[in-house]
Amino acid sequence: MDSLASCPFCDVILPQSELQRHANSHFEEADDEQFTMDMELGQELAFASSSSTCFPEESMDERVSCLIALQVRSSFYHVKVEGGGGLMALLRKRLELDTDNACTSTVFLAGYVDHFQSMFSEDVGWGCGWRNIQMLSSHLLSLREDARQLLFGGFGFVPDIPYLQRWLEIAWERGFDTFGAQHFNHSVYGSKKWIGATECAALFRSFGFRARIVDFGPKEVESLFLSVPGAHMGSQVVRTKARVYGPMDRYLVDRNSDVSQPDFTAYANCRSSSSHLAEVSNQTMTSNFSSNNEGHQVLLDWVWNYFSQGSSTTHADRCHVTVTDRTPLYFQHDGHSRTIVGIEVRHQKNGKLQFSLLILDPGHRTEALEKSLKENTIWKKLIKRGVHTLKKPQYQLCYIDPGVASGDEMEKLKTMDSAFIEF
Repeated sequence: MDSLASCPFCDVILPQSELQRHANSHFEEADDEQFTMDMELGQELAFASSSSTCFPEESMDERVSCLIALQVRSSFYHVKVEGGGGLMALLRKRLELDTDNACTSTVFLAGYVDHFQSMFSEDVGWGCGWRNIQMLSSHLLSLREDARQLLFGGFGFVPDIPYLQRWLEIAWERGFDTFGAQHFNHSVYGSKKWIGATECAALFRSFGFRARIVDFGPKEVESLFLSVPGAHMGSQVVRTKARVYGPMDRYLVDRNSDVSQPDFTAYANCRSSSSHLAEVSNQTMTSNFSSNNEGHQVLLDWVWNYFSQGSSTTHADRCHVTVTDRTPLYFQHDGHSRTIVGIEVRHQKNGKLQFSLLILDPGHRTEALEKSLKENTIWKKLIKRGVHTLKKPQYQLCYIDPGVASGDEMEKLKTMDSAFIEF
C-alpha cells in the first residue's frame, strides 16, 4: 500500500502516488467535483489507515479521541437565504404565502434543519438512515448548546457517514443497544448495511440525549416489531407500555388503551382571530377528530400533538405558521426513512380536519427542493404527505426529549425500548 502524505496546500492526506496530481490541481482550472472526490478519497484512506492502528487495541478514551481527531464535516448542498434559515426558512415563507390555506390551516414547524441528500457515488439505496441522523444532528447543533458541547466530540459539525458509523460502533461498545450490536455483529463501518430508528436512538443516547422510539401498527403485527431485521426497521428492541420519562408520555399508550385525543387549543386560539373560523370551538374540533380516529390517522394525530405541544419559538406574521422548539422526527418504515419537520392541519369546508406531514426526504435533491420552494412549483408534492400516502403496515418514529441524561438515567438508556400504538 502507498505511504500517505499531506498536501502542502490544503493538508488533505493522500497516497504518495496521488499527491503530485492533486497538488497540481490547485493551480489549474480545477474540476470541483474531482477535487471533492480527491478530498473524500484522502480522508477515507487516512481514516482507514489510522483506524487499523488506533482502534483495535487502544482504550475506549483513546479510540474516541482518535475518532474525534479524524472525523470530517459531511458535505451537503447549502441553501442560501437572505437573513439565514436555509431550506426551512424557504419552507416557512412558502407556507405563510400559501393563500389557499391562510385562513383555514395551522402549521407547526421545527426550527433550523439542513437537508442531507443521498449521493449516487456514496450511499444511494442504503444510506437514508444515516442522512436522517445528519438532518437531526444539524437541528440539534444549530439550536441546542448542550448538543454543540456533547455531539461528536464538541466540534460543532455533522460528520460524514463513515464517522457516524464509527460513533454507532462506539455506542454499542459502551453498552447501548446490545441486541442491535449483536444483529450487526458489532460492525457497520465501511458497510452498506441499512439502519433504522433503533440505531438512530442508540447513537444519540450514547451522547446523553433522551431519544425515544414509538411504534405504530395493527395489533396483528405487533409481534413482528420484536424480530424485524435492522436492515429495514432497526434492530430488536424491548416493546413496553409507556413509562413516565418525558413530555410525550401522555400520548404514548399501549395497544389496549385509547389513543390520546390531540389537543387543538393552539389551533383554536390561532384561528379565533379569523372571521372564517371564529365560530369553531375547541370542542367541535375534538369531535371532528373523534370521527377521524381510524387507521393511520393515529400516527398523524400523534405527530400533531408532538409539534403543537412544544414551546413556541417564533410566531409568523400570519399566525397560522408557528416555529416550535421540537426536534424533527426520524420517520421509518420498511425500506426507507425520512425526516418529519412539521405538520399542517387544514379545516375543510365539510367540517373535517385534513392533516399533512411536512417531510424532508434524503432521496430528493436539495437543489430541486430549493428551486421548487422559490418558484412555488411542485413543493407540495415533494414535502407534504397526507394520511392517504401512509400505506405501510407499520411505522416507527424516533424523537428526542429536552435535556441531557446522566448517572442512573444514562444506564437505563442503554436498554432500547419503545411504546406501541395500534392503528
